[in-house]
Amino acid sequence: MPGALPKGLKPGTLLRHSRFYASANGELLPKFLLALAPTRGGDVVFRVLTSQHAELRPEAPPCHHGNPYPGFYLGVLDPSVGLGKKSWLDLRGLEDADGIELAKLLDAGIVAAVGELALATLRAAMECAAGAEDTTQAQERAIRDQLAAL
Repeated sequence: MPGALPKGLKPGTLLRHSRFYASANGELLPKFLLALAPTRGGDVVFRVLTSQHAELRPEAPPCHHGNPYPGFYLGVLDPSVGLGKKSWLDLRGLEDADGIELAKLLDAGIVAAVGELALATLRAAMECAAGAEDTTQAQERAIRDQLAAL
């Protein structure tokens, strides 16, 4: 049985993290993320959305586990929140988010929910992410537990 996501989130929630990474000059920059599943320990499995290297990323089939960029094609999601380009779920490995820290970032407005994926797209993206080479066994278990609960 899957754990619980921070209040107000559910699998398929699109998030905008306003301080996700630092630029070369140290400026903190935003990134969009997709919440996939809670872990049994209270963390959250998520993956980054990207529009980079679109010319090297296949659109069909949407699930691509090959090189150089494994990903799941999501299409153009929502221009009104900054997702106006073709986007992919980046399937390269990413550490889970600490559930307590994520809840604090949500409360502080540093991370904000900006939308959610349609259920059919979410299921396909989760299946793809669960089978990705860089997905850990614990992440795969959390994703598959969540898929069974959907």
